Amino acid sequence: MLKKIAYLQKLQQALHDGDDRQIYELMDPIRYARDVKKSRTTDQSADLSMLISDVHADLSHYLSGKLIDYLGQTYPFFYYDEINNGTFKIYFGNWWDRRLFGELDVLNVAFKFDEEEYDKLRQTFELAPAHKRFNSDNIDAVTAENAKLQRLIDDQSERDNQKDTLRQQLKELGSKSTLPWDSGKVKEERQTIVDKLSELADQDEAAMNANKTIKENDEKILSLSKEDTILNYEKQSIQKTFEDFTHFESHNDTLYTDYLTSLIGKGRVNAND
Repeated sequence: MLKKIAYLQKLQQALHDGDDRQIYELMDPIRYARDVKKSRTTDQSADLSMLISDVHADLSHYLSGKLIDYLGQTYPFFYYDEINNGTFKIYFGNWWDRRLFGELDVLNVAFKFDEEEYDKLRQTFELAPAHKRFNSDNIDAVTAENAKLQRLIDDQSERDNQKDTLRQQLKELGSKSTLPWDSGKVKEERQTIVDKLSELADQDEAAMNANKTIKENDEKILSLSKEDTILNYEKQSIQKTFEDFTHFESHNDTLYTDYLTSLIGKGRVNAND
């Protein structure tokens, strides 16, 4: 019981002093010792941290102030929106059509990135040396489909001429008298012409819907191009701050240690203000 009271008193004092570093240590002394002090701890406060599980949201809200100020300097391209008490969404950039990029885990000092959006950004870096963008292949495929559809539209007159010729051939076959042993050959010729007419009819139907499909594909290309533009903005932002994606990931991995280290001594300074 005395240990629980002492633990809660330490937390209350840390809150009173504005000592965020002390609060983080109290919440997870084992991790703090390992990642910040680079040592092991026999502190039993890890078990006592469950005493404050019901106020995690309030602690997250409280601790977010200094953390987001720190992140604003370290990750100037991230912006945060507190959608519920202590729950923060991460947005990448302040430009038009910026993306929701994940969540900020304040209590663990960690980013919880959206896996799909994060993978798009990673691939953007990987494709850059080949002068390709994330949607390059998709855009090429849709552009090729549009070119094929446009040819269907442009070839309408040629198909009409082919159909007239084939119908005339059918008419001639129908009026042609044949010997019994030639009937099989004539039947085969007639089926070949019918099959070709059917193929041309399918192309006509496709051409009738081509303009609509081309318009839809143009909108798809525009959407993909916009996404590539946004991804390029994100890539440039990371390069400006971290040079490359590898350094960006490295900083993410050490965020807890880096932030808590930056707080050492600040609690005492704040207490004396």
